[in-house]
Amino acid sequence: MKALIIATFVALSVAAPQYPKPAGYSGYKPDYKPSYKTDYAPAPYDFAWAVKDDYTYNDYSHQESSDGNGYVKGSYQTLLPDGRVQTVTYTADDYAGYVADVQYSGEAKYDYKPAYKPSYPAPAYKTPAYPAPAYKVPAYHAPAYPSPAYKAPAYGPKY
Repeated sequence: MKALIIATFVALSVAAPQYPKPAGYSGYKPDYKPSYKTDYAPAPYDFAWAVKDDYTYNDYSHQESSDGNGYVKGSYQTLLPDGRVQTVTYTADDYAGYVADVQYSGEAKYDYKPAYKPSYPAPAYKTPAYPAPAYKVPAYHAPAYPSPAYKAPAYGPKY
């Protein structure tokens, strides 16, 4: 019986429909070699930019230069929220990679903010005066339970 069930499952899995691979865009491959040179030597460059907006407290700048042979040096700086200026001076080349030197100038300044102390002022209203209750206060008596009508069991543990 087990062999029949296993044979049935094998037959069903083999008989399952085989769908072709979905068609998709395989990309354009030209049959010719490009006539232009694709390997360019790096060109030397030099740039700098700065942003100073007193209204939003944005103060950034960046300067970078390259010699055209793979050696790049530059620096950027930003004004931090605590008042210090962070300056990063870096060099990058094929031998050492990216090497950065981070420096901070100025001293951190934090505004004095006293610790929060919740205050609870006296209520603005007066407590109303209520008259004494007109009813007699009920007296509380402890309940009196009758003793049980059955005897306590007379057996003990047996070891």
